[in-house]
Amino acid sequence: MKKLAILIIAIITASCVQEQHLKTVQVKIDMRGVDDVNSIGVKGNFTKPRWKVEVPLTDEDKDGIYETSLSQKTAVSGIEFKFVKNGEIYELKGKPNRVLQFEYKPENIIYSTKFNDIESVVIQRE
Repeated sequence: MKKLAILIIAIITASCVQEQHLKTVQVKIDMRGVDDVNSIGVKGNFTKPRWKVEVPLTDEDKDGIYETSLSQKTAVSGIEFKFVKNGEIYELKGKPNRVLQFEYKPENIIYSTKFNDIESVVIQRE
């Protein structure tokens, strides 16, 4: 009887695990018109440890739009994040974090915004 109970618990636990899907997010932030930009990064609940690691963005073509690409296999339904200027100046001070919702499938997403602007454009590609 004890073995049967352990087997049932193991089956229930195994069946509760959600399938993970690859999420690839290309992040673009327009820094044109923002003064004294030495670096720009993004912090959020998607790094380990959460909100402690800054992912750098780069402006390879010097057009004022910084970019990076994030890829992770996950079952989460979304992420929260903010952009950080010069390693310490968080955007949207006193405002909610940015939120990017995911669908339950593999996704390729382009997220485009301006520093300190709550408006954003999200393009999902299959």
